[in-house]
Amino acid sequence: MTTKKWWKEAVVYQIYPRSFNDSNGDGVGDIKGIIEKLDYLKELGVDVVWLSPVYKSPNDDNGYDISDYRNIMDEFGTMADWEEMLAEMHKRGIKLIMDLVVNHSSDEHEWFKESRKSKDNPYRDYYVWRSGKDGAEPNNWEATFGGSVWEYDEQTDEYFLHLFSKKQPDLNWENPKLRQEVYDMMKFWLDKGIDGFRMDVINFISKVDGLPDGEKVEGKKYVSGHQYFMNGPRIHEFLQEMNEKVLSEYNVMTVGEMPGVSPEEGKLYTGEERKELNMVFQFEHMDLDTQPGKNKWHLKPLDLRDLKKSLGKWQSELEDGGWNSLYWNNHDQPRIVSRWGDDKEYRVTSAKMLATCLHMMKGTPYIYQGEELGMTNIKFDSIKDYKDIETLNMYNERVIENGENPQEIMQSIYTKGRDNARTPVQWNSSENAGFTTGTPWIKVNENYQEINAEKALADKDSTFHYYRKLIQLRKQYEVIVYGSFEMLYEEHEEIFAYTRTLGDETLLVVTNFSGNNHAFDSTIDLNNAELLISNYDTAEKKENTFDLRPWEARVYKV
Repeated sequence: MTTKKWWKEAVVYQIYPRSFNDSNGDGVGDIKGIIEKLDYLKELGVDVVWLSPVYKSPNDDNGYDISDYRNIMDEFGTMADWEEMLAEMHKRGIKLIMDLVVNHSSDEHEWFKESRKSKDNPYRDYYVWRSGKDGAEPNNWEATFGGSVWEYDEQTDEYFLHLFSKKQPDLNWENPKLRQEVYDMMKFWLDKGIDGFRMDVINFISKVDGLPDGEKVEGKKYVSGHQYFMNGPRIHEFLQEMNEKVLSEYNVMTVGEMPGVSPEEGKLYTGEERKELNMVFQFEHMDLDTQPGKNKWHLKPLDLRDLKKSLGKWQSELEDGGWNSLYWNNHDQPRIVSRWGDDKEYRVTSAKMLATCLHMMKGTPYIYQGEELGMTNIKFDSIKDYKDIETLNMYNERVIENGENPQEIMQSIYTKGRDNARTPVQWNSSENAGFTTGTPWIKVNENYQEINAEKALADKDSTFHYYRKLIQLRKQYEVIVYGSFEMLYEEHEEIFAYTRTLGDETLLVVTNFSGNNHAFDSTIDLNNAELLISNYDTAEKKENTFDLRPWEARVYKV
């Protein structure tokens, strides 16, 4: 039997502070802006806020490059503002989890400034330094944002490792002193009263000894070295040590962002008796609209059967002893209604369907800011309007350096670029969607007069109120949290249906991932069933065969 925990019953809301709400008109969202909107979150009904990084940072990668782990970024406010925000959240019964970014720091962090001074500096070993090989980099790995993972440093005639941007040098977790610094910093925030951590690429912290070359690919100078740093040799040891030294002393929630994690590994990371993490973010379902063996910019349409197979596998593998996180969106992913819904004619209906499909599964659901409004992807006319380092590096490499077709590359950006999620939250129909009185740091989506929170709150049939109802149902029915999961109609190309069962209670969840009508034939008798939620006005008349309309979702309690 699954043990009951508060974080299993919670619904989490992710705030990307730069784009959430600007209180002082400088065009950048801030902590006081978050405080202004806490009643909105309370009305939505969420239990936890996951706050993307607000620490001091030069913002090479929007705060995921931290120069001081114990201070707040000036653009976002002060520590006093942050403390007020935490108190105001707790007053409303909302918990706060902070982003923990400890695979790398900023190159402007004091540790790194010291580390690069000399080979015998006491901080040298806080980072990964190596001599060059045959007049070139120490190995052939490619960085996530393009180019080599190595940056040459003249001062000591060595290279430092950076799996991401060259302003994000990797921390050396082999060094026990560095690990202790991280644990002390975690306690600093936990003692201030936060309720847990979302851990950025945490399964990258253990690298294989010797950092061997990745498998060569013809015509490519740099290649993936993933097998040497994803789920590395000491990862479980490090996480168990972190748990023992820090997390076990607090009643908190942890979620690890883990690219390239399998369900078998997911069980190891989240198994309760193993004392590592509560849950992981896995990416398998996020890669299903990418051509096999290619990176995310090489698009292919989603085959719903792949999505069912992937999510179903995670549901069944983590059924006993592990725990799933459920998400469609975050600050790195495009807007789900544009991605796998219909953001034109059926925007509201398909946004509700996608929410139903996700929130009725077993696991802790995450809502990304604006998702509850059905916010959509952005199409900027010019690459100049984009801000994301990953997007800009890819465009430069493929269009400027390799001469590829800019129209095709822009199509990939419209579909998958990270800035799709980063346009400001649309609060009302006034200028800049009520996000700022100044010039926003990134342009607002021009559909804000149609899609905004003020309008959604006033309309009882809005996506917002639908999300609110899904959250209420979760608090009302234990079967939604703790029931077992069984996939139905696995081979159907457009219907995603499953059951949840706890004791003698069963829910039937039926969703239509298409703009087509489908006859649905229930193998479960619905004559005495109760319709808990639907995104259409559905008569209470119960029949075992019914027509599913475009993008329809229904949940029956049997």
